[in-house]
Amino acid sequence: MANSFQPFVPASDTRPEFTWRALLLGGIFAILFGAVTVYVGLRAGLTVAASIPISVLSISILRAFDPLLRRLFGLPAASILENNIVQTIGNAGQSIASGVIFTLPALIFLGFDLESTRIFALALFGGWLGVLFMIPLRRQLIVEEHDTLIYPEGTACADVLMAGERGGSFASRVFLGLGLGGLYTLFQNDNLFSLWPSGPNYEPDFGGSQHILKGSAIRADCTPEYLGVGYIIGIRVAAIMLAGGVFSWLVMMPAIYFFGHSLTIYPGTSPIAEMSPSVLWKTYVRPMGAGAVAAAGLITLLRTAPTIVSALAEGVRSIRASNATGKPAPTQPIRTAHDLPMSVVIGGSVLLIVLLVAFLTLHPVPGAQVGLFANIAAALLVVVFGFLFVTVSARIVGIVGSSASPVSGMTIATLMATCAIFLVRGWTAPAFGALAITIGGIVCIAASNAGDTSQDLKTGYLIGATPWKQQAALMAGVIICTFSIGATLNAMNNGLESFSRLAAPIPMTSAMYTDGVQNKGPFSRDHFQLTSKAAAKETVSNGHSYTLLNAIGSATLPDGKYLLNTATNQIEIQWTQGIGSEKAAAPQGKLMATVINGILTRKLPWGLVLLGVALVIVVELLGVRSLTFAVGAYLSIATTLAIFVGGVMRWMVDRAMLHHHAKNAAAAYASSLNLWQTDRESFYLRHPGFDETNPDHLDPANGLPVPTAVTPSLDQESEISPGSLYASGLIAAGGIVGLLGVCVKLYEAATEKSIPRFPASFSEHSPLHDWTSMLMYAALAFSLYYFARKPLDLTEGK
Repeated sequence: MANSFQPFVPASDTRPEFTWRALLLGGIFAILFGAVTVYVGLRAGLTVAASIPISVLSISILRAFDPLLRRLFGLPAASILENNIVQTIGNAGQSIASGVIFTLPALIFLGFDLESTRIFALALFGGWLGVLFMIPLRRQLIVEEHDTLIYPEGTACADVLMAGERGGSFASRVFLGLGLGGLYTLFQNDNLFSLWPSGPNYEPDFGGSQHILKGSAIRADCTPEYLGVGYIIGIRVAAIMLAGGVFSWLVMMPAIYFFGHSLTIYPGTSPIAEMSPSVLWKTYVRPMGAGAVAAAGLITLLRTAPTIVSALAEGVRSIRASNATGKPAPTQPIRTAHDLPMSVVIGGSVLLIVLLVAFLTLHPVPGAQVGLFANIAAALLVVVFGFLFVTVSARIVGIVGSSASPVSGMTIATLMATCAIFLVRGWTAPAFGALAITIGGIVCIAASNAGDTSQDLKTGYLIGATPWKQQAALMAGVIICTFSIGATLNAMNNGLESFSRLAAPIPMTSAMYTDGVQNKGPFSRDHFQLTSKAAAKETVSNGHSYTLLNAIGSATLPDGKYLLNTATNQIEIQWTQGIGSEKAAAPQGKLMATVINGILTRKLPWGLVLLGVALVIVVELLGVRSLTFAVGAYLSIATTLAIFVGGVMRWMVDRAMLHHHAKNAAAAYASSLNLWQTDRESFYLRHPGFDETNPDHLDPANGLPVPTAVTPSLDQESEISPGSLYASGLIAAGGIVGLLGVCVKLYEAATEKSIPRFPASFSEHSPLHDWTSMLMYAALAFSLYYFARKPLDLTEGK
């Protein structure tokens, strides 16, 4: 029972907890993992939990600096409660970043700018609402249902913290992945030294005039973060993702080329025969994938509907029960039951809603001004959907974990309901699309953060933390991480952008302005470089003379941004922003924009969207959870194939570990049999729980002990295994060094200077460049396989 539970640290024990060093170290991790989550999430379309690697690093770093801090400042030794505060603050970066990248990039796809101040404000509002709405639920979900809701990530994190005396070996494996992965990325990344290409690429075209498989491509983006993600999610999920990619890139795209190579089919604006695989994917596969992801998200939401109803019913019952007692609350609850007071919850929530209305009114999205009444309505919708899905998310993650929580499905439901209300009101202008994604973004961030908040509070409950200090730490983490999240989003959007000349200029006609093409005024930049395969780069130095156009749902121009030469009245250059490109596809953001634009404008390539819906139905009928498949169908195969390699490494390690344990178990059983037959007294000393009268322990047919009674179980990888820790280091390395490459590219664009790089003969122009890339990725994958099998030294750091 929850009432008889005793935490690791008793309530009467007061140890250092919310200290300045915990705040400082946790803030560093919040900034770091917030940025890494944005980078990896925009590229891979999924995120991984950060609490365990943060806990491991915190334990080791605080222990390493303990002697110095004691000598200089006389501080006490770091405690388990202090390490818990560090991971609580640091994990806020990952949870807030997840909610942000799932929604706010939709502003770019809707044709608006993504400002750092807007990201900061919406992330702050959503993150704090997620914490505040969760506080009244803590006692019911974490304490009263302790034996029912396991909160897997929170429980695993508590296990790591309680095993903190072994932190040296744990952290060394993370740092090893960080070092080798960082070195690999430094020489592989296109924006850095680029010693070898980022990944192999093969575009098949068999059968001469028949052009068999023309339009398809097999490619892999060989980065350490994809390898690490694939290892952590495992072979099953990675294989389903790759299956979606294979269907899109090796079935759908060749079929589109085969049947329509001589045609121009909406939403395409040029003959299919002239399209490269990347253009085919962007034009036809992504709308289909968006329909698939939307349908899969809603199916996932419907599947969890009983849990949603149960969560709401339990919440209402718990509130009624607490009101019916009529007992005054104790003036000073025990340390482990002390939450932030309800006055803070209610007052803070009201203040955030007032600030939200003021922010939307005084600082609207540029070009998307709406009235005060619409902003008030938006704030009310945030309250309604926010509290609903915070409650749902907090309960669901207790059952299935944060990674399986259908946050995207909840956001889609929010957007569909919001857009339906707007449609009935006649609010269909583009400005209301920006307002809709603002509502959906805050709700998504709140639900995402509430899920991770409940995991952190479960960790605190198990180890004996002070709830109000954890809740304050979570709110501090939200503030800190929002700075790096906004900066990373904009850095990737600018650092991964490209400008390219159209194959042939397109004359601008007045009819285009009524066909989804918007005039955004003069282009803001005077200098930019055009993407070119030639050795010399072409620089445009009269950018202000161009007019910026944005196309959404046009039959004349594919969705995107273009530059119109006002002198010739022709569209000459396409501006591909970093977010939405193949290197940062942002699938959930594109999906949200598709839902909003489709409902409000009623302009959507419904044929492709419904193909995606039908595909999801087929996959569900096959008994496969469709959301993973749908995300794989949406993403580039370069992403899913690289992730699959990591999943294969996990499968190989699991097989090797099973073989190793089976061999040890066989040897242990043989030794036990020998003792059974020669020295019964020694046998019983080795196996004190053995009962020869139990048929499960002794086989009556031959009188010998049953193997399972005297040998250890065959364990596979756990969340705190050597492989998962090394993979976490690879993910962090790919994100950190990859962001360094983005910063280098921004520096080169701003100063028109270039850093020294290896000659092209070492990279893409080498006849063996594909083989070089595969060989180096195989070497990195082998390092993962090797260190995942190398046991941790559990005595290190004691």
